[in-house]
Amino acid sequence: MSTNERATRALKEILQKPGNDVCADCGALDPGWGSCSLGVFICLDCSGIHRNIPEISKVKSLRLSHWEDQEVQFMAENGNGLMKAKYEADVPVYYYKPTHKDCQVLREQWIRAKYERKEFSKPGKSLTYESETREGTLMKRGRDNGQFLNRRFVLSEREGNLKYYTKYDAKEPKAVIKVDTINATFQPEKIGNPNGLQITYLKDYSTRNIFVYHDSGKEIVDWFNSIRAVQLQYLRVAFPGATDAELVPKLTRNFVKEGYMEKTGPRQTEGFKKRWFTLDQRRLMYFKDPLDAFAKGEVFLGNNDNHYSASAGLPPGTHCNGAWQYGITIETPDRSFLFTCETESDQLDWLKHFKNVSLKSHDYKHK
Repeated sequence: MSTNERATRALKEILQKPGNDVCADCGALDPGWGSCSLGVFICLDCSGIHRNIPEISKVKSLRLSHWEDQEVQFMAENGNGLMKAKYEADVPVYYYKPTHKDCQVLREQWIRAKYERKEFSKPGKSLTYESETREGTLMKRGRDNGQFLNRRFVLSEREGNLKYYTKYDAKEPKAVIKVDTINATFQPEKIGNPNGLQITYLKDYSTRNIFVYHDSGKEIVDWFNSIRAVQLQYLRVAFPGATDAELVPKLTRNFVKEGYMEKTGPRQTEGFKKRWFTLDQRRLMYFKDPLDAFAKGEVFLGNNDNHYSASAGLPPGTHCNGAWQYGITIETPDRSFLFTCETESDQLDWLKHFKNVSLKSHDYKHK
């Protein structure tokens, strides 16, 4: 048996140890790469990020690279479990740990925070996310003209809000956003920037979207986790009897699903029009354009016990003028909503999510 075959067989055995069968950084199954300087097993996507910090991490393919005996021994002596205990010793509960489904900037900054900046290795370390006030500029998309312009943002833990100003020296903010109404989610493709962040909040009982980015991946992810830190502090005060485990799911969240469907109006005789839909918990919002500041409308999805349901197809006799033929009917106590999807797979995916929502019992809400 050659040296390389021996190394490959040894690495396969090491992969069988608990924790080594998933990527150390994003949890993806069956990692095919290893960092022979850190002693962790990682997936292909995360290996690309590790390659960008060569002074910290030296990556090799488990199957295709040549491994020295001492490197294999190092992987055997360390591995994902031990390195997690070292590099994730004190991750704050509010810090968002990305999964393989999350965007590049979140995963990159998580990896850099762990191994390059060693933010979580020592308990009690002062973290930038926990400042009482965070202030800086972000590029914000104009509501009407679509241009991105520099805006000053101020996040205050004491006041429990996020403000932004149209001019750096402006006395009065353009908006004051209460942190308990905020959701923030990374939307690089929608915004057209790898560091694009969508901030959603309530304004006069309507959902308002703003779209921001920063050229620095670290800066935008720091803002994101700072918002989560302030939200958790607010919730701890608002719900003193609740545990952190109960409160953390109430922080920022990713949307359940987004995409285009066509819909008709309440009389169901109007033409079907293409709209951008966002399913956020129980709210199905629709927009003329994905980057609109306000939704044109929204549908509340209750549970089946309260006479809410979703099914494939449209009622008999529905005049379907559009090119999209895969129908969905949502029944509510007040009316029916009719939609069409471009493909059957899209129809089935929307239906799956609608049915999952209607099967859930109502969660307690703080928002």
